Amino acid sequence: MVAIWLMLPAYVTNAFAVLTGGGRPIDLGKNFLDGRRIFGDGKTWKGLIGGIVVGMCTGSAQTVLLPSFGPFPLLVLFCLTFGALFGDLCKSFIKRRLDMERGAKAPIMDQLDFILGAWLFLILFAHPWFIENFTSYHVIVILVITPLLHRITNIIGHKLGKKDVPW
Repeated sequence: MVAIWLMLPAYVTNAFAVLTGGGRPIDLGKNFLDGRRIFGDGKTWKGLIGGIVVGMCTGSAQTVLLPSFGPFPLLVLFCLTFGALFGDLCKSFIKRRLDMERGAKAPIMDQLDFILGAWLFLILFAHPWFIENFTSYHVIVILVITPLLHRITNIIGHKLGKKDVPW
């Protein structure tokens, strides 16, 4: 449970980026050097900002509700939330380079992109907090449980009309 608690701001960010998204794409419809879209229409400014705001509010609420479980300093919340969406953007960039359509299945990459992005930012900018809070056990639990949680949230997103396909 502690592992999920630690990653909850990133999980919420990833889900709410979809729920709050829409509108102007982050890449402004531009193509990369290879002639393909940089990220695609699914990555929008509203989703980026909405996901980060809801994720940071989630972490702030966690800190207030259960401060003994390790408070989330502002820098840590930013790393978890922005890092999660950075990982998702990187995945979309790679999928576009591989000429994969929006919503195309990319096993493992689709499930763990946001986790790896959040961890990357934590390691780079909040390393002591990451080391203090994430044991190897937590890392393994997160890597195992995230694909299942990802599947469940995608099914919900599909039923809400926010995801094209329920991967």
